[in-house]
Amino acid sequence: MSQRHIARAGVVLATVGAAALLSPGLASAHVTAKVLGEAAAKGGYTKITYRVPNEDATAGTVKVEVKLPAEHPLTSVRTKPMPGWTSELTKVKLDKPVTSHGTEVTEAYSTVVWTAVAPAKIAPGQFEEFELSVGALPEDVDALVTPAIQSYENGKVVAWDQPTPDSGEEPERPAPEIALTAAAEGHGHGAAANAGAADSHGDDHAAAASSTDDTARWLGGAGLVVGALGLGLGAGAVLRARRATAAAKAGE
Repeated sequence: MSQRHIARAGVVLATVGAAALLSPGLASAHVTAKVLGEAAAKGGYTKITYRVPNEDATAGTVKVEVKLPAEHPLTSVRTKPMPGWTSELTKVKLDKPVTSHGTEVTEAYSTVVWTAVAPAKIAPGQFEEFELSVGALPEDVDALVTPAIQSYENGKVVAWDQPTPDSGEEPERPAPEIALTAAAEGHGHGAAANAGAADSHGDDHAAAASSTDDTARWLGGAGLVVGALGLGLGAGAVLRARRATAAAKAGE
């Protein structure tokens, strides 16, 4: 191969490599879900933060839709107000009622949609964060998967809905998910119960201490009385002895 052909091949490889680095794919940013500052315990409640970067060089993101798992229904979902954006929550009837914390649930939230109010948008090169307060979290899985759909003002729609395989290799369009920690004891009520128990034990100890103090004071007071009587009797005996001695001397 001539030096000219080698040089051309090198240029082609460099161009392909640069295109691979710049094009969306495994190395590109994507919609992610994070739990910041608190644990997402099974059976409990938490706040999920969705970070949405703009991957288009010319158009802004104007809508973000998150799909909530029907197989693990969430009965409490709230959005945090965001200037320039509206939010809409949708509920659906469940095909089969489920029991959550001892209560039968017949409907749950299915989607949440944030829509930009012009001129608001996520501009190229920027990102935005959307927050949800959700619960009760499922107790029989280790992760909560919530696919997202990102819509641009030029009509492009990108679905981030591919689950991560068991191998752990990240797919091209990964669905946002959060890891769930072990359930907290009593789902938050244990601490209050323990605090109540501690208060009860504290009251018992205080009552026992008060009773002991009262007994000690009573015994101390009784001892003082007995001591005073003893001193009185002793003084009387001394006086009688002195009088008897004086009378005897006078008789002599």
